[in-house]
Amino acid sequence: MSVTYRDAGVDIEAGEQFVKDIAPLVRSTQRPEVVGSLGGFSGLFALDPARYEDPLLVASTDGVGTKLKVANLVGKHSSIGIDLVAMCVNDIVVTGAEPLFFLDYFATAKLDPALGKEILTGIADGCRQAGCALLGGETAEMPGFYSPGDYDLAGFSVGVVERGNMLGSQRVRSGDVLLGLASSGLHSNGYSLARKVLVDPDPAALRTACEGLDGTLGDELLKPTRIYVRLALDLVKETPLHALAHITGGGLPGNLPRVLPGHLTAEIRRSSWDQPAIFDLIRRKGGVSEQEMLSTFNLGLGMVAVLNPAGLKAAREVASRHGVECFPIGRVIERQDPTKELVLLPTDNS
Repeated sequence: MSVTYRDAGVDIEAGEQFVKDIAPLVRSTQRPEVVGSLGGFSGLFALDPARYEDPLLVASTDGVGTKLKVANLVGKHSSIGIDLVAMCVNDIVVTGAEPLFFLDYFATAKLDPALGKEILTGIADGCRQAGCALLGGETAEMPGFYSPGDYDLAGFSVGVVERGNMLGSQRVRSGDVLLGLASSGLHSNGYSLARKVLVDPDPAALRTACEGLDGTLGDELLKPTRIYVRLALDLVKETPLHALAHITGGGLPGNLPRVLPGHLTAEIRRSSWDQPAIFDLIRRKGGVSEQEMLSTFNLGLGMVAVLNPAGLKAAREVASRHGVECFPIGRVIERQDPTKELVLLPTDNS
């Protein structure tokens, strides 16, 4: 008896049909610089030399982490692709770069075309929000490696910035102000802890409403990561912006110091912004310490802008125009203690 690849669990024809089925989603994200169409061995993108004097390409790759477990438990996968795009393009835009294109990697035990299309719909949505093209991707069937129904995602994005316009620690000065840009919730970090506290004891809790939350716990945990690209690029154009920090794994202590020069630190008023109720729920249910919360979650701030104080009003107007709540949370000061990368003030006293 002859054994086929399909007998081993991989259906090449189904994979080829899946590529054809998602072609309209890919086309909905296209930019003029995209060369060719879906289905080649690689994606092509023509960088217009007339637009740039000294361009730097900026690349990022990321995943969604164990938020995928929540999506599987709830049975909702429509926004997980937005998370995937967000985690990459938000890292790119902190340099002041414009994301140009995105590629995805989708691996599963056996391709479920309906599930795959649901995920790719979210990826295309994220690309449109970020203004980048979905240039291509890879769908891998790996029976025997993944359990039935499980899947994993990885994303890859490339952007461009003029070398002379690049944001970062080289621009930051003592006296700069810190403007926190509100997150939409947990985004895509800290889910192993969130699941241990809120989901593992009772997975059925995902389908129930919780006090202080809009909708069920599952709805809250699956809120898509906010994409800050268009807001951030407008801040670059309209304000004296010096740096941006994407607040992901490690929270404020693990991310804000990455955009500060070694002789400076950030003084933050801990009570200066509103925290979504989900963080207090995790804190109470798990008895999680304040330090653990601060170093694990974004606690309501998905991005922090570092800018000249003269631009604070304009920056708040830009954030408002994009529908993103913002909070002046502190300032940049000279570092007195070399062991303290952040100075946290428990009250509004500065």
